Amino acid sequence: MINELVPWIEKVRGSSLSTLASAVSRVGLGGVLSKFAGLVIKPDKSDIDRANGIVRNIAKALMKAGINFGFLYEDEPYSGALLHEIGAEDAFLEYFENTVLKTFRKYGIKRVITIDPHTHNVLVNVAPNYFKLDFEVVSYLDLIKNIKVRPRISGDVVIHDSCLYARYLNKYDVYRSILDNAGIKHVESPMITGREASTCCGGPLESLSPELSRKIAKIRINHLSMLSKTVVTVCPICLANLGRNAEGAVQVLDINEVLEVE
Repeated sequence: MINELVPWIEKVRGSSLSTLASAVSRVGLGGVLSKFAGLVIKPDKSDIDRANGIVRNIAKALMKAGINFGFLYEDEPYSGALLHEIGAEDAFLEYFENTVLKTFRKYGIKRVITIDPHTHNVLVNVAPNYFKLDFEVVSYLDLIKNIKVRPRISGDVVIHDSCLYARYLNKYDVYRSILDNAGIKHVESPMITGREASTCCGGPLESLSPELSRKIAKIRINHLSMLSKTVVTVCPICLANLGRNAEGAVQVLDINEVLEVE
């Protein structure tokens, strides 16, 4: 959805941040286009299949780890992370209370397994500042870090660290250990992949400034390509932004695309 949305962001440039935030909170990312540009976006089938494949691989890994889990299908709420990240805090609070909390309470949710850093950050570092949460939050990475996996690819890779996972959520070593378990060598450099030195992919800026987001992504791709032509990501926003701007310089893959659950 992000890949289809970004080229049209230019069409809503005249809209205020609050109006954009309001639209996102009410109708989601895809609905923004319908509201502002009179368009309805639909991802390419290949993008849909790839995303579903990544989620299926995560599900297989969780089952391998002995985790019983469920999914809310059409009732699955978006976390509202984008609203918080673009600074629309009032819209975020209204959305989180009336959509996320309401849905979780409706189904009696006691434990949430997150599969992306933005959702995890909102649930553990942001929402608790405003609401009393009565459910546990755990990252799938922590649940699968000790299972037996094998590599789907050959050769060395370079990891692009999610800013949130690496510096705010303390998962920097967790996904490295998962690659180690699969026997996948990740090339490291203190100034490119260091915990504090690695830089953002530019993805969170996509909804506000596609041009700046693209510029940051290209700089990051250039740095990563010095270490390997295969970049492994652990965040869907990083995957989308780096992949869209790689232009053949590197191959960008999600960590769940390079691992095979035995």
